[in-house]
Amino acid sequence: MISRIDLRGDALPEGAALRDLLPRAEFDVEAALEKVRPICEDVHHRGTAALIDYAEKFDGVTLTQVRVPRAALTEALEQLDPEVRAALEESIRRARIVHRAQRRAEHITQVVPGGTVTEKWVPVERVGLYAPGGRSVYPSSVIMNVVPAQEAGVESIALASPPQKPRFAGDPAGGRPHPTILAACALLGIDEVYAAGGAQAVAMFAYGTSGPDGCAPANMVTGPGNIWVAAAKRYFTGRIGIDTEAGPTEIAVLADDTADPVHVAADLISQAEHDPMAAAVLVTDSPELADAVEKELEPQVAATKHVADRILPALGGKQSAIVLVDDIEAGLRVVNAYGAEHLEVQTTGAAAVAARVRNAGAIFVGPWAPVSLGDYCAGSNHVLPTGGCACHSSGLSVQSFLRGIHIVDYSRDALAEVTHHVVTLAEAEDLPAHGAAMKARFGWKVPQR
Repeated sequence: MISRIDLRGDALPEGAALRDLLPRAEFDVEAALEKVRPICEDVHHRGTAALIDYAEKFDGVTLTQVRVPRAALTEALEQLDPEVRAALEESIRRARIVHRAQRRAEHITQVVPGGTVTEKWVPVERVGLYAPGGRSVYPSSVIMNVVPAQEAGVESIALASPPQKPRFAGDPAGGRPHPTILAACALLGIDEVYAAGGAQAVAMFAYGTSGPDGCAPANMVTGPGNIWVAAAKRYFTGRIGIDTEAGPTEIAVLADDTADPVHVAADLISQAEHDPMAAAVLVTDSPELADAVEKELEPQVAATKHVADRILPALGGKQSAIVLVDDIEAGLRVVNAYGAEHLEVQTTGAAAVAARVRNAGAIFVGPWAPVSLGDYCAGSNHVLPTGGCACHSSGLSVQSFLRGIHIVDYSRDALAEVTHHVVTLAEAEDLPAHGAAMKARFGWKVPQR
């Protein structure tokens, strides 16, 4: 069901050589880029009409309008299962606690008497958020995108999610995003919602569309999605800001012989059920744990849902494996090289081991902090870097929606004191006009020190 990679005995290589030994899903965004290019440009030129055509082509839905009426959001919330509503509200509450604490305050630094630099944090003006709606529906992703944007102070927030096929003849919810997505938007106070998925949704936010059903262009697009969403984000990088090119989800578990194989197997399966390309990796120095986890996978997989179309292809794919190492020290090197989206540490002294991890989207410490908690109700964000990007990128946060602006304020005396250094550096770079801009303020003479 899941392969093994044995890295015991020999010295582990460094850097890329070690990464190349580890399992990883193939995710060719560059190849997808050529396929999304004409879709994006079609939305640019035809706007809403193109979105309607692509909804029929890709989603099998005939739309009369793309923007969801506000009444439909209210209706979705009114019809939401009370237990689901309570769970969403608790998820929102916990996310707000964590993300509110991330907001940065303005900071003024006095460099010299009369000379200050203020760092001011300003939210982007408008963001387009994407909530997937293909194999599964993710109201949790609505929360994870909206809450940090709101806590950052973003004034204009729009959300797109793929339209769903009617569940029955005459279904009033047909052609709209899933009702639970709409209910989550209503709970969060988001009333600008569009029935658009894939690359065309990203193009709608990047270019904007006109007319009564139109969408104003956004400064930034965030949210997880499939390879077509990732490719569209790459296509528009530079025109808009993006969070990350999210690939297939990943879980890595670093465990020793103290880990419970029932827990480990359940956690690997929990991520494998997302997608047939999902990665599930166990790194352990215990062959006994490896055997026990393999044995435990079979009954747990048999007892769950989405087995043939997601879980078995994910666990059996080249992106998933049990990796055997000599000791936890070697295991740390492996997980740091892998840079998992989600990393669980289930070892003796798990907190101390977790503190030594440098590369992970999010770290889950000990047996009582499974990835599922982080997906919904830990308060942390589940929009995280994948494909090893955790070595240079962070998960979505309030900071994702803020821009730092330096405000420079110098008096005449403070400028005079440093003018000779500026003129010297300008001449060293053969940019005499830079120096002249300084000297012009002092009668074209460099002030005496």
